Amino acid sequence: MYLWIKSLHLLFVMAWVACVFYLPRILVNIAEVGDVPFINGRLQLMGKRLYRFGHIMFGLSLVFGLWLWFGYAISGPWLHAKLTLVALLLTYFIITGRYLKKGVAALPSSRTLRLLNEVPILLVLAVIYLVLAKPGLSAA
Repeated sequence: MYLWIKSLHLLFVMAWVACVFYLPRILVNIAEVGDVPFINGRLQLMGKRLYRFGHIMFGLSLVFGLWLWFGYAISGPWLHAKLTLVALLLTYFIITGRYLKKGVAALPSSRTLRLLNEVPILLVLAVIYLVLAKPGLSAA
């Protein structure tokens, strides 16, 4: 059962991270297209659907993550660092969602958005390292 729970957690995390990576890209496109109504409307719709889907995927990954944490006593200093980074990723995701809701007039430049698009890559890399290396645990 443990491997099924872990697999489902990983699946939903991957789906959520895909949303975290793609939503800023939609924002870049919105910023670059400007006020072309048809294209802007389509991108806004795509972004809203992606944002909603991302929240569902985050919720499911959270449920299975909590199941692993409490049900199988997964712990250690690495987990606290990982959860901090996940909280930062969630904050980033919410901020990009708020940019989406504000619309094209409130967006930073497409160059700024492209730079912001790189932030989650570094955070996800750190999360992957923590999960794989589990620093702070002795290799018994």
